[in-house]
Amino acid sequence: MFDDLLVARNPDPDSTLPYLVRIPLGPAGVVVKTREVWPRATKVYCHRAEEWPADAEIVERHPVRSCSRRGPAIDLVLTRARENRSQLVITRARGREVIFWQSPRTAKQARPGVHLPTARAHGQVLDILVDSGEKYPYAFGSQQATTRRQRLSAGDYAVELDGDVVAAVERKTLEDLAGSLLSQKLTYALAELTALPRAAVVVEDRYSRLFKLPHTPGARVAEALAEAQARFPSVPVVFCETRPLAQEWTYRWLGACLAELGAARATEAVENSFAAGRPVPARPASASEIRAWARAQGIDVSDRGRIPADLLRRYHRSAG
Repeated sequence: MFDDLLVARNPDPDSTLPYLVRIPLGPAGVVVKTREVWPRATKVYCHRAEEWPADAEIVERHPVRSCSRRGPAIDLVLTRARENRSQLVITRARGREVIFWQSPRTAKQARPGVHLPTARAHGQVLDILVDSGEKYPYAFGSQQATTRRQRLSAGDYAVELDGDVVAAVERKTLEDLAGSLLSQKLTYALAELTALPRAAVVVEDRYSRLFKLPHTPGARVAEALAEAQARFPSVPVVFCETRPLAQEWTYRWLGACLAELGAARATEAVENSFAAGRPVPARPASASEIRAWARAQGIDVSDRGRIPADLLRRYHRSAG
């Protein structure tokens, strides 16, 4: 047992890392929590576990040819012919320990040879809202953008126009996408995203990897994804090869949405002037106008977030 790489299910139901991995290093081994059983597509984030449970539910066991530590890295070689080499790198970020599990394939994919541009998105420096629930958010360090953490009603990254959130992106790893599709959690998230003028889902991987997920039936995931896209056609799901490319796509797409919606709002009066001879439908009130009306009526309303439905009904009744 102590010469094998062991993978078990994490018994902690509140953990976002579903697996425990025991590396045969030292007398007791090194135990980490992780979200994948092997770093096949991207580097896998790991977190130290307190101990290996006595009644561990083993899902995979692999004989190990060699396991050694060199400074901050643990080199692991399995006896199998394919997917047999990997490395755990222990480092520190923002004052805390961070462990990444990588293979030669993922190390190469992490640097796909693409030079990302540094030009502004549609000529502007974006102010991007980042949901406060994001554990490892995009920093947009290579893009011309500033970020602000706050709670978003939908999505993980968003931009505002005149104080209203007008575009948002929901970020997914491949494993998170598969899990949320099969549990139908993504259905509720997509329903919330459709309430915004623009919304999208970005996946930090390739579509083909859906069919290579361990312990997850690829056909079921692909079917669930197709159903979600057919049900919510206004919210595209975009697959990007790596996390940096997904971050770049998010930045460019949010910039494009802001430019398009800003231009449409700026020319709204001109467009309406072409409707001479026909009754021009009233422009829907913006969230800022509804909040101003509510405050004038002595009604408490938050500065941000979704306006309550009963407040919307009262506003429309008063406007006739």
